[in-house]
Formats: sequence, C-alpha cells, structure tokens
Amino acid sequence: MKTNTLLTLFAAVLILFPLSSTASEVATSGAEVGKWTMDYEAAAALAKEKKLPMLLNFTGSDWCGWCKLMDKAVYAEDDWKTYAADKLVLVTIDFPQDSSIVPKKFLKQNEELKSKFEVRGYPSYVILDSDGETKLGQLGAGQGKTPSSFIEEVEGVTRLSQSSIDAKVAELGEPKGSEYLKAIKSVETEKSALDDWIATGPAKNEENNKKFEAFNESIAAAQKKLAEY
Repeated sequence: MKTNTLLTLFAAVLILFPLSSTASEVATSGAEVGKWTMDYEAAAALAKEKKLPMLLNFTGSDWCGWCKLMDKAVYAEDDWKTYAADKLVLVTIDFPQDSSIVPKKFLKQNEELKSKFEVRGYPSYVILDSDGETKLGQLGAGQGKTPSSFIEEVEGVTRLSQSSIDAKVAELGEPKGSEYLKAIKSVETEKSALDDWIATGPAKNEENNKKFEAFNESIAAAQKKLAEY
C-alpha cells in the first residue's frame, strides 16, 4: 500500500515537472531574437546590434522543480514566445545534473556569469541592457505566474533601460519624445529626494511619517504621469 502511494506521488511529480524543459529547443551556437541559446557571446553581440535587452535564465534544467514549472507555465506558451520574438535576446545558463546537456565550451562561461551577476539560486532571471553588461534587474519563479504576469514583470525592469528609452523616444517623435524624457527625469528626481531625506536619518515621529508619505505620493504621481506614455 505504501509503495503504491509513493508511485502515485512520483507520477504526479512527473506530470507537474517533466524531466525535460518544455520551453523550447535551446541552441548551442549563434543567437536569434526571441529564441533560447547557450551562446552568450553571440547573444550579447546580437543584443548590441538590435539594441535589445537580454534575459539570462540561470537554471537547472533537468532537476530544478521551479525551473520546470516556469518553463511549462510561461516560456512554453505562445503569448510569451510572441512577446519575446521582437523584444528580448534569451540566454540559457544551465547547471544540469546531466553534464551532457551543456557543451563543455560553455561550462567555464556559465560559472563566470553566475559569479559575475551574483546568482545564488535557481531559477534566477537576470535582465541586462543591450550592452550585455549592465544589470537592470533580477526576477524569480513563482506559483501561479503566467506569460502576461511575467511579461509585466519583465517590462517593469526593461522600461527604463537606455535602449528602451531610446526606442520609445524614436517611437513618440517630437515633442512627445522630449516630454517623455522629462517625465523620466521627474521620477528620478522624486526618488532621489526621498533617498537624500532618508540618508539624513530622520527620527521616527508623526511629522516625519507624514513627510515620508508625501515623498511617496510625489513619486507615485510622477510614475503615473510617466505611465501615460
């Protein structure tokens, strides 16, 4: 009876987390926009050429349950593939148990990237600007994430990258482009004002609580204005 129960549980695990990634095939040389590759150097060159951000997927493709969940729930879905097709350069940085999955030429590269971007767990989704160096942010897995919710997270990180700003300004034209840049500057100014105030070490009292709320209201107003573009 106990054996049957264990077999049933194991079968359920396999359904939820199949032994291979369901996201898509991963190239081992070259890079294409919106398609996964292990070739970081080719991907970085492509990102620079196309002025697109990069998403590095630090994963354990054949053993990490959360990695498999995200592969199935987000990356395998058509909505994600359609979004990424002209928006992102995708790189798989894999640390599998089966060493044959990753070509030997990428083993050192993967360890160096893991150290460089201070990745401490899997999956970790590091988003870089189009220079292939500047880290814009880092995202993780989560129960119930969907392509639309994850796309929203990615855009929240990439929206104010230099490449995205340049593209948005070009899209808007003048005078909207200049207004957009002013809106970005306003958000940065409001956030800087809050940081400067916090750096003074204000006492915890009712007056300063109100000041803190006022700073956040100003930031929210600036962000709302920016969102109009």
